[in-house]
Amino acid sequence: MIRLEGVTKRFADGTVAVDDLSVEAPEGKITVLVGPSGCGKTTSLRMINRMIEPTSGRILINGEDALAKKPAQLRRSIGYVIQHAGLFPHRTVLANVTTVPTLLKWDKAKARERGMEVLELVGLGGDFAKRYPGQLSGGQQQRVGVARALAGDPEVMLMDEPFSAVDPVVREGLQDEFLKLQESLGTTIVMVTHDIDEAIKLGDRIAVLREGGQLAQFSSPDDLLAHPADDFVASFVGRDRGYRALSFQHAEVPVHDEEVVRLGERLDSSGGSEGPWRLVVDEESRPQGWVHDSEVHGEVTAQDLQLGGTLAERDGSLRGLLDAALSSPSGRGVVTHEGRLVGTVDPTEVLQVIQAVERPRGDSIRTHDDDLDADQTGRPALRGEGSRAEPEPQAGAESASDESAG
Repeated sequence: MIRLEGVTKRFADGTVAVDDLSVEAPEGKITVLVGPSGCGKTTSLRMINRMIEPTSGRILINGEDALAKKPAQLRRSIGYVIQHAGLFPHRTVLANVTTVPTLLKWDKAKARERGMEVLELVGLGGDFAKRYPGQLSGGQQQRVGVARALAGDPEVMLMDEPFSAVDPVVREGLQDEFLKLQESLGTTIVMVTHDIDEAIKLGDRIAVLREGGQLAQFSSPDDLLAHPADDFVASFVGRDRGYRALSFQHAEVPVHDEEVVRLGERLDSSGGSEGPWRLVVDEESRPQGWVHDSEVHGEVTAQDLQLGGTLAERDGSLRGLLDAALSSPSGRGVVTHEGRLVGTVDPTEVLQVIQAVERPRGDSIRTHDDDLDADQTGRPALRGEGSRAEPEPQAGAESASDESAG
């Protein structure tokens, strides 16, 4: 657990970057600091590992005063990931990853073993250890940065805009992998981002800071969306916060069988039971895209595919399901499980379920001192989450992935 108690940072010219900040990052969870440029997010993060010294206040890490430790000793016990990975260009990937274990004077064999282990964890096993940063893509370099932060087996990790330097498609994949990694490791993480969508996706708790380093609101993602504390928070979260809130709502929605074709097959002229759009899958029933009867002459080829549309995973959020349905060129959202086709959903039926789901209402704003109910994943539960809609329930759908098909 990390606790900031009345922490203030005032620079020599009198500028107050952080003003009396009090937040608590729960053990084993992800706490995100978010806000406009100049609101003190990064300053707050760097005060935790004393890269910046606070002017006043206390910072406690697992009950111990961070200011009572030597800065170098403190930093070696905390994982740190920055925006551009910050790798040493003339050292191999493995040498970069074992930096902290080496500083901690681990046995060379133990450090190497740990380095290989964390590289496997972030999906960079095998020959990647021998490569140099310049031989890696931006996304791979960020993975190495995460591996390096984990190599010293820290209980706490700080992340400063860790995914913002990569393109949107890579970023989404890194976020998904990071959530899976965090679920398995249970590291206490404090993260800075300027992206409210990233904060909502990754954070168990979100601290919204306003200019001048003052805390505007500190609550769970669903509570932040449902009950912004004031006009500033509502404006920062955005006008579409109601749509974002669907990420935390789940309900059973009718999933229909979908007639499919495979690449290389010839189309008949019937257009199928659902009209002229056909869903194309591979030999393992993985959706590849849609084709339109009028644009296919003979066998279905990869050039015929229309890739607009996201995929919704079964048993996921209403936001993912609605997005899949609305973004599909056919008007039917593609639902998968472990990458394989389950069926499709109709946007009208999704909206009917959304209207039937109980919405949170009337509760006061929570702060970091309030207790929150948690579901089985450990994330704060939305009131009404898991409630079932009136229409005939059959199957669920999950948040949209970046894979194009539907």
